[in-house]
Amino acid sequence: MGRIAVAAIVSFWVIPISILVNRVVPEPYMDEIFHVPQAQQYCKGNFKSWDPMITTPPGLYYLSLAYVASLFPGMFAVKAVSFFDVCSTAVLRSTNGVLAVLCSIILYEIITYLRPALDDRKATLQAVVLALFTCRFGFPKVVVILHQSSPYLHLAKLGAFAVLIRQTNIIWMIFVACIGVINITLAHRRIGAEVNENHVSERKNDFLTSTSSISVGSNLRKRKSGKAVDKDDISIPSTIFALTLQALHLLGWLLGEIQDIILTSWHMKWGILVSFCPFLLALLAFIAFIHWNGSVVLGAKEAHAVSPHFAQIMYVSLFSVLLSPPLHITFGQVATLLQSFWKNRPLSFFQWLFALTVGLLTVHFFSIAHPYLLADNRHYPFYLWRKVIKAHWSMKFLLVPLYVYSWFSIFGRTQRKIWVLVYFLATAATLVPAPLIEFRYYTIPFYFLILHSDNTDNRHWLLMGVLYMSLNVFTLMMFLFRPFHWDHEPGIQRFIWDGNGLDLTQYPRDPNPIGSDLSRFKMNLDRIWISMCGSKMDLEQVWIYLNI
Repeated sequence: MGRIAVAAIVSFWVIPISILVNRVVPEPYMDEIFHVPQAQQYCKGNFKSWDPMITTPPGLYYLSLAYVASLFPGMFAVKAVSFFDVCSTAVLRSTNGVLAVLCSIILYEIITYLRPALDDRKATLQAVVLALFTCRFGFPKVVVILHQSSPYLHLAKLGAFAVLIRQTNIIWMIFVACIGVINITLAHRRIGAEVNENHVSERKNDFLTSTSSISVGSNLRKRKSGKAVDKDDISIPSTIFALTLQALHLLGWLLGEIQDIILTSWHMKWGILVSFCPFLLALLAFIAFIHWNGSVVLGAKEAHAVSPHFAQIMYVSLFSVLLSPPLHITFGQVATLLQSFWKNRPLSFFQWLFALTVGLLTVHFFSIAHPYLLADNRHYPFYLWRKVIKAHWSMKFLLVPLYVYSWFSIFGRTQRKIWVLVYFLATAATLVPAPLIEFRYYTIPFYFLILHSDNTDNRHWLLMGVLYMSLNVFTLMMFLFRPFHWDHEPGIQRFIWDGNGLDLTQYPRDPNPIGSDLSRFKMNLDRIWISMCGSKMDLEQVWIYLNI
């Protein structure tokens, strides 16, 4: 019943919005000018055709082809051009609508698997709210949040297909495999501990009974002497020494858990290898692809070069916190963090100091302003960069405490520390190499985070639903009913949540511009830049990017 309810509720807004978008914007827009013709080539059966500007694998085109074939099965019996005719922009866009509904059902299944105590009503509410997040019906990505209740073979198949849609999904596939290994080893240790405990419980009870009087007296003496030592030691150790002990204890506990997992995994190596062999094969195939292709992306490799963009770690934390305010932006959560800070002092003080220092160094040395971000005023990140982060030279540093608070709040509301560590590493591996700042990059980390949070309060989910609905309405209103024009390019431009951005390399220029040709090209681009941005701010970074 819950699945049907989720599908019906999501369809209730996906269908009318799809109709409205196709009526107002019937022609391909933004990245659709690349993806729609490519999908239409596949509809014609021309699988060797490939647009060099497309960076992602053809998984979505195969999905679209299968979807169109299911709608018009008779088209395979006639000539290919007839089948090509039904691959219109509207039909191809509807693939996203169908995926949005299917992904909402997958969300419901994951929620009921992770929280088996939830009733159908609460699980339905959470799935619908997450399906609302933010305009994802236009580009659903939760399909790569693998159905964790499935057997590992099915998980590997889903993960491999997710990689065919977007390359960075290989990281989340490995993440799911790592969490699976951790769960297996912890369950094995728990069962082993229970067996050992049951085996020795009777002898242990007999021993404790026979030595109770001796133990009580000994323990009392130990307590007394221990208290005396503590009182004497209070004034002896320095703060640094006490801090070092606390830090070593915490680090030792984490390293000990990692060591236990590794040792247990080694003892179970053959079973784990058999269970997770499909994941390993997918990883090896991906490595072979990178070796063959020479890059992670397929096309436009120069514009998507790997870069040390460590500031992405800061951005994703604040993004996740702002989109789940009932969990993180409340007086109760702030009080909880302050209480934990005071309880674990002075270690907490140095943790915050270290995090702030790393954050300040990160935003100073590893904040990258990609030319797409600087040049394209159709995307919200363009305005956030110019109006917030670059509003003043000190602004990027003033935001660091918010980033640090966000990560500490996230760590405090998720499950065991080893999960947080693996999640952090997976998020870093996905985001740090990406030079662009785009909200869609943060979607999958956010989904994993919110799905594994301890939030079961219906009021929190309702507030989040209102927030997501408001963002959707605002985004759609701006996209559909606030168009604008560029002086240098014909056609209507529209505001959009995010996207790949303007490709400056498609403006014509001589491969080796010199003299007046170079000056003319620069003047041309100056005019384009000023018409979009209103000033020449940051234009030098574009010249650096274009090697001029």
